Amino acid sequence: MMKIVIPDDFPPVISGTPMLERLKAYGDVTVWTTRPESQAELIRRIEGAEIVVNIRAYSKFTEEVFKKSPALRLLSIWGTGVDNVDLEAAQRHGVTVTNTPNTSTESVAEHALALMLAVARQIPHLHNQMTKGTWTRGFITQLLGKTAGILGTGAIGQQTARLCRGIGMKVLAWTFHPSEEKAREIGFSYVPLETLLSQSDVISIHLRLSKSTEGLLGEKEFRLMKPSAILINTARGAIVRKEALLEALRGKKIAGAGLDVFEKEPIDPEDPLRTLENVVLTPHCAPSSPEVLERGLSMAVDNVASYLGGAPKNKVV
Repeated sequence: MMKIVIPDDFPPVISGTPMLERLKAYGDVTVWTTRPESQAELIRRIEGAEIVVNIRAYSKFTEEVFKKSPALRLLSIWGTGVDNVDLEAAQRHGVTVTNTPNTSTESVAEHALALMLAVARQIPHLHNQMTKGTWTRGFITQLLGKTAGILGTGAIGQQTARLCRGIGMKVLAWTFHPSEEKAREIGFSYVPLETLLSQSDVISIHLRLSKSTEGLLGEKEFRLMKPSAILINTARGAIVRKEALLEALRGKKIAGAGLDVFEKEPIDPEDPLRTLENVVLTPHCAPSSPEVLERGLSMAVDNVASYLGGAPKNKVV
């Protein structure tokens, strides 16, 4: 039978689900429910596998992994992002890579909006004060009439723009591949990056991590932002230079940040972000609704089936 390996179902999402049972119809499936602690461990787990279903982005599929996995023919990724895969190496070694696009659009956009509101209205801070027995009332930020700046207008960026428009915000956008048709349909305007950063009250990141976007927002970009600006990141942590973000938050160069993604995940217990009152943190859970999990896992299994049927779907390379 075809050897299929899931090397990284931790925390578990596919174990014990009907999708795993579906996958077993296509081969002999091995599921690992612990995190591979090294590249060597990942290579050991997928040894001899013709198909790998990748659940977690902490598993890095490098040149070395592909080189030492000569049997591998399909890497089916659960999720949209493929920044944990050396796509050029995959091509060189004849490995097809698929993903599950647009399965988490609504969930991530809702989470971005929730973070905006949580930071603007200081909800976690006020809640913590209340649980300590204090009654501290102060001014909060109303988003109606404010300007949202959307970085990246793919499916999630577009949905976030719709939600921002729905609560009465003006929406600006910047992206590498603008669509004036979508801008007209949803009701936002494309502007240069510098203009977006300087005019937006809330800046929400919805870009893929790539060589072009890694470290996109640094000290220079934070200097352009309003002191009252709020930064939201539900995309990838490495798009923002962490030291520049910390400096901006500590120095009140921006009002606050809502972060669901981090350069290193999980973040360290001693990470200074944990100590700042003007930050709302969530553990990369924006796409973790039951609806998203079911849709994404189903598509990942469908991608295996279509590949075996000779007509791969959702092919990245």
